[in-house]
Amino acid sequence: MASKVVICGINTATLPKITEKQSAEMLEKIAAGDKNAREEFIIANMRLVLSVIKRFWRKNNSDDMFQAGMTGLIKAIDNFDAKFQVKFSTYAVPMIIGEIKRYLRDGNSLRIARSIRDKAYRILQTRTEIEKKDEEATLERIAGEMQVALSEVVYCLDAISDTVSLYDPVYNKNGDELLLMDSIGDSRNTEENWSDKVAIESALRLLEQRERNIIYLRYFEGKTQTEISEAVGISQAQVSRLEKNALSSIKNAIKA
Repeated sequence: MASKVVICGINTATLPKITEKQSAEMLEKIAAGDKNAREEFIIANMRLVLSVIKRFWRKNNSDDMFQAGMTGLIKAIDNFDAKFQVKFSTYAVPMIIGEIKRYLRDGNSLRIARSIRDKAYRILQTRTEIEKKDEEATLERIAGEMQVALSEVVYCLDAISDTVSLYDPVYNKNGDELLLMDSIGDSRNTEENWSDKVAIESALRLLEQRERNIIYLRYFEGKTQTEISEAVGISQAQVSRLEKNALSSIKNAIKA
């Protein structure tokens, strides 16, 4: 029998469970405007909120935290798009955490030391002063201007920061809206990185099967030479020699 846990008047043992397939189907209905599916999906994901608030558990305000988490859940449901190609829970958890943190901070349940707050505001002032000179206000530059450690700058800013959604607007004028996600680039998929990847894959295909297998185990699975020697049945010295030969062949193939 499921254990009974009552929070906000809800017996969590009675909450429904849904499969990933059911979740995807319900999200499609919600996107089409089905209000009943939306209500069912909210109830079905209350367990997700409960799992998140365990990180911040406080007996005296657990109900309020749950309500804040539910606000994050509803925001996630209303903004989710299947085009994200991620599980709903992956998308929703940061929003739930953000709303809980906002509640804790605004409700003074999670107190930030006055000294940290004051230093954070001085950091923001320093950043503004640097930007007024039309210069880039990097964290390193700010730390240098203030003569404090970089880690201290990062810590203070993180203490007063809010979790934001990729769908939060950062610009809105005359009906033209720019979302946060529109201003974020992907440095991993540049033309240079793409061409490098193609060159490496081509070079790998030129290797003998055993050398290719060693490179895969060593650099794609992160195994040690000792682990590889046990896996392929040769000595560690042989693995080392074959690895060096393979790397040399790859470099020569890329340069060619």
